[in-house]
Amino acid sequence: MLKKLFLFIFLSIGVQAFSQQIYKRTLKLMGSRFDITVVAQDSIEAHKHIDLAVKEISRIEKLISSWDPDSQTSAINKNAGLQAVKVNSELIELIKRAKKISQLTDGAFDISYASMDKIWKFDGSMKKMPSDEAIKNSVSKVGYQNIVIDEENSTVFLKLEGMKIGFGAIGKGYAADKAKDLLISKGVVAGIINASGDMNTWGKQPNGESWKVAITNPMNKNKAFALLPLNNEAVVTSGNYEKYVNFNGKRYTHIIDPRTGYPSSGIISATVFAPKAELADALATSIFVMGKEVGLNRINQLPKVECILIDDQGNIFTSSNIEINTKS
Repeated sequence: MLKKLFLFIFLSIGVQAFSQQIYKRTLKLMGSRFDITVVAQDSIEAHKHIDLAVKEISRIEKLISSWDPDSQTSAINKNAGLQAVKVNSELIELIKRAKKISQLTDGAFDISYASMDKIWKFDGSMKKMPSDEAIKNSVSKVGYQNIVIDEENSTVFLKLEGMKIGFGAIGKGYAADKAKDLLISKGVVAGIINASGDMNTWGKQPNGESWKVAITNPMNKNKAFALLPLNNEAVVTSGNYEKYVNFNGKRYTHIIDPRTGYPSSGIISATVFAPKAELADALATSIFVMGKEVGLNRINQLPKVECILIDDQGNIFTSSNIEINTKS
């Protein structure tokens, strides 16, 4: 799983001069840190809305968790290769969108990555590379093409016994999106759902300014090279620069290509801007696997999606509609 980097949101000071104020709560949900920020008239209203967001995120976790033996996702995995499992329409739609992203990225993103054998170790215990045969076998049960959706009967079937799906690459982004949608429906004019780096925003700060996010280079974390406004959009930054192994002079990172079983290389940070955190999350994962050239090309073909990439030499690359001055 990708390590999520916390993005810094810049809030303007002096909000007490406005009738509405910014309220924030930090808590642990889905096994990760969530920061929920809302703009409200007072603390009572704010915390009522934050409680709603927490309840919605917990509902999503119950639906998609593969750790919960009673979840619908676990039921799908238990019956892999045996029978189709009836699930609710929300999970059907989430899996459909995941398969579409797999098609869009030529399989670089794949929720059946959960079937992969964990043959790579990035905790310092690995002394030699796995054999080519072991690597090939590690992904023998991975393949989004083997996820069968029957919309008429509302069922999901995994063709191969032992196959699994998991939402680690999009789950928190999806939860952030759903919490945002719920709060908007309840009349919350502005806020931020930050799910361990999967961030979605809406509205503006009480002083009328946009929310802003600082982008840092992992090779110089103490200095932001860009401060970008967020206008009713999501942003996800993912990095792979801390977990890696070196064999024969080559650096292998912990982000594995689900098609080949081999680790990705070349990119150490990817920031993706998109209308939904779910999409931004999936694309950030995919870019590491696709590589700089293919990743940028794919992003440039998508409407309302932009990205900033940093390679393992510290060079910064952006998609076509982002302009930043990278010279200091």
